[in-house]
Amino acid sequence: MKIVIASDSYKGSLSSLEVGRACREGILRALPHADIAVKPMADGGEGTVTALADVMEGTWVKTTVHNPSGRLVDASYVVSADRKTAVIEMAEASGIQHSRCRPEDVLHASTFGTGEVILDALDRGVRSFIIGIGGSATNDAGTGMLKALGAEFLNAEGGTLAEGGAALQQLAAINVDHLDPRLAGCTFRIACDVDNPLTGSHGASAVYGPQKGAGEHETDLLDRALKQFADITAEAFNVDIDTPPGAGAAGGLGAAFLGFLPAALEKGAEIVADVTGLAEDLKDADLVITGEGGINHQTVHGKTPVYVASLAKRMNENVPVLALCGSIEPGYETVFDAGIDAVFSIADGPARLEELQEHAARNVTRTAENIARLWNCR
Repeated sequence: MKIVIASDSYKGSLSSLEVGRACREGILRALPHADIAVKPMADGGEGTVTALADVMEGTWVKTTVHNPSGRLVDASYVVSADRKTAVIEMAEASGIQHSRCRPEDVLHASTFGTGEVILDALDRGVRSFIIGIGGSATNDAGTGMLKALGAEFLNAEGGTLAEGGAALQQLAAINVDHLDPRLAGCTFRIACDVDNPLTGSHGASAVYGPQKGAGEHETDLLDRALKQFADITAEAFNVDIDTPPGAGAAGGLGAAFLGFLPAALEKGAEIVADVTGLAEDLKDADLVITGEGGINHQTVHGKTPVYVASLAKRMNENVPVLALCGSIEPGYETVFDAGIDAVFSIADGPARLEELQEHAARNVTRTAENIARLWNCR
């Protein structure tokens, strides 16, 4: 029989590949002749680079860049074995872990460091990019990134604007003549799991600004500043970066990719599944096992297990899909209408979170073995 294991990571304990390996070990104890395909999964956020690094036999590289407030930090990303593709999480350089989330922080936070990571990859010969844009501290509509790549953002006197979204209130002109010419030959797949526009009541500033430290005043100021950027872009380049779904992702970073780079916004899980070749393996699977740290009412809203289940049912209508998780939480039963047939917690009894995380691999193996033994009883 063929079993496909396509789990997300268990935050704080196991990577997606480690979950898969632990699950495989348990299954083989009961079904030693099973054909098992382990397909690491992620949704574009935390764990995406690690998942793809294993699949692509990639190499981790480190570069020094500027964080949102301009301080130097180390940022890591992965370059594929053929040196053609880089997998980057923008949060490495521009993530909220670098911010104290005060009003003044969100006004001036810059994605310049994310642009520096891209430049580093370009210098290594990379021309294909997969970039996760979750967990940002920024609200500058990606202008910092574009500055690092050679674009200029000017005020009415021709002076260069300061870093951060607030400065875009003074934007009068955009010069892309010095944008790095290597970018024209690149492709950017942007892992984006939100559909917010750039501005307005559902835009970057209104929805995500408060999480980054913006009060009512800062939120209004930033929304008007990003609207100025969108209007100048439309006037100068005849490109709408304001209304497309996902333009407001990562404080408007989605808008910068859509408007100025050869980029497409895609669901993170779809990108990972494409790279891993998950769909092909699902076609002849007899059983699919997925999962993540917790299964609850939010799982049906675009989380990896439901994506895997949906894809599995499209590829192989009657294949059973089981989910393993660290904890079964309120609302878990909603996944039963989304393609998951049963949910199993790996916990072996009451324990502190730290203990469960420490023994997660052992618990995954034990649970998978018992599932396989039950399967063998059919």
